[in-house]
Amino acid sequence: MAKKKQQKPSVKKQNDEKLSLGDILNEDIVSKLKNTQQQLKAQEQKKQEEELERHREERRQREKNKSFEELLNESNLNWSEYK
Repeated sequence: MAKKKQQKPSVKKQNDEKLSLGDILNEDIVSKLKNTQQQLKAQEQKKQEEELERHREERRQREKNKSFEELLNESNLNWSEYK
C-alpha cells in the first residue's frame, strides 16, 4: 500500500494565529461586549460600596445599642487611678 502524503497544517495555524478576536468579530459586537463589560464592572463596584455601607451601619447600630456596662468594660482607662 502506498503511504499518504501528510499535509502541512502549520500554514493554516499561522494564519489563524495572526487573526485576533477583534478581527474576527464585528466592530459592533466588540463595542457591545465592551459596553456590557463596563456595565458589569460598575454594578460590581456599586454592590461592593453598598455592602461596605451596610457593614458600617450595622457596626454603628451595635455600638449605639451597647449597654453602659459593655462600654465600661471595653474602656482602656484604668479606673482605679482616678479613685
